[in-house]
Amino acid sequence: MNDLYNNLSLREKIGQLFFIGIAGPDMDESTVELMQRIAPGGVCLFSRNIRDTVQTRELNDSIRKISAIQPFISLDQEGGTVDRLRRLVAPMAPAGSVRNVQEARKMAELIGEVISLLGFNMNFAPVVDVVDERRSGSSNGLFTRPFGRSKESVVDLAGAFLEAMQAKGPIGCLKHFPGLGAATVDSHVELPIVDIGREEFFDVDLYPYRALFATGNVHAVMAAHASFPGIDLQETDQNGKLLPSSLSFNFLTKLLREELGFKGLAITDDMEMGAVVENYGIGEACKLAFAAGVDMFAICAGRDAINEGFEAILSAAESGEITLERIDLSIERIGALKRKLGPEPAFDVARIDEISADIANFNAGLSA
Repeated sequence: MNDLYNNLSLREKIGQLFFIGIAGPDMDESTVELMQRIAPGGVCLFSRNIRDTVQTRELNDSIRKISAIQPFISLDQEGGTVDRLRRLVAPMAPAGSVRNVQEARKMAELIGEVISLLGFNMNFAPVVDVVDERRSGSSNGLFTRPFGRSKESVVDLAGAFLEAMQAKGPIGCLKHFPGLGAATVDSHVELPIVDIGREEFFDVDLYPYRALFATGNVHAVMAAHASFPGIDLQETDQNGKLLPSSLSFNFLTKLLREELGFKGLAITDDMEMGAVVENYGIGEACKLAFAAGVDMFAICAGRDAINEGFEAILSAAESGEITLERIDLSIERIGALKRKLGPEPAFDVARIDEISADIANFNAGLSA
């Protein structure tokens, strides 16, 4: 392990496991206190944090300045319905409107450059859930968020997007493992029960992960909150309830790590989603996710939830319920990925304005 991470205290190591949200558009007193107390490994910004270009870059620079270890600074910049930058630049078209590899690369180059200029070093994209024509009518919240309408087109388009965006600096994150394409409800609201069999699951939903892992370009995945009762990997909790895949050892260690051979970073989807909090407390859920094989917990809004999750993991580590060996395994993965981060580019408002015009032209070309 790198000396920087090896010399961290237990509390500092626990902080690195958290990917948190902050309340507003600036580093106010309460946010400073939260950042200093948790010392998180990552921060994710949302529309509530983003007002204009100067403010956004200054906020990200402030996050870096207050962090003893370089943090991941991320957002969900997919385009379409999930576009955090629509106040700053022309709205980006959805991934589902992209028709070929050239368009996927261009979209990625525009997103990658603008978020890098704004001070982000990570993007929770692309979406690689397979939503083919048969699945397209489901009310699962995905709509036009994924690339393509077949497993093959998801691989081609998302793979091109990931490679091109990362060439601009920011690290991508495939989501939502092991696949929400066949879900019929939105995990923001409740736990999806994905009613498919083992053959379809392995042939369709895991196809993008197998193919994209083989490229060597995937450094992070986001674990979905979903259940798959038709698959023998599905576990139940101590109360007999279906265990979300984000909290499941079978999905995150046996499948993701051992069968698929993924060695990168595994991050939960937001632990405050209904799929989790309707069934578990945040602290309990974080402990289950860590035991399952997750490296980082995304807790994206509630200050109390962030504190509860942090204290639960810290207490479990201090008591020996969570071993130092297990913590160091995730710290090694976090550190390895952070060492891939380059320096943030100089802030350039004029270039951001040019990219905004390029985005508008790109969108016009998609509808031509």
